[in-house]
Amino acid sequence: QVQLVESGGNLVQAGGSLRLSCAASGSIFSISVMGWYRQAPGKQRELVAAITSGGITNYADSVKGRFTISGDNAKNTVSLQMNSLKPEDTAAYYCYARGRPGSSPLIEYNYWGQGTQVTVSS
Repeated sequence: QVQLVESGGNLVQAGGSLRLSCAASGSIFSISVMGWYRQAPGKQRELVAAITSGGITNYADSVKGRFTISGDNAKNTVSLQMNSLKPEDTAAYYCYARGRPGSSPLIEYNYWGQGTQVTVSS
């Protein structure tokens, strides 16, 4: 099994910064993508940013230029640096990974963290 543990969520004023971190642990054969999704109350979960094992990144239009995703393949970690935060960034942020567990290296699975709350006050 693969577990994802997030940290870094907090309450911050508009214009401030936060850094979210996520570490994957367990029996991991390989991870191809790690990233962050978010879900605000009453809204669907949406992609915020993702990074492949090759370093290719993808961002939601709403966070381009403000958020930066980075990953460490050796440590199976991913971080999200969030600057110039806005009240509309308020949401539960979920770490995501797509990978192959050691027990089934031929099959890719999607894994999710339990979420960390980011609240941006105006």
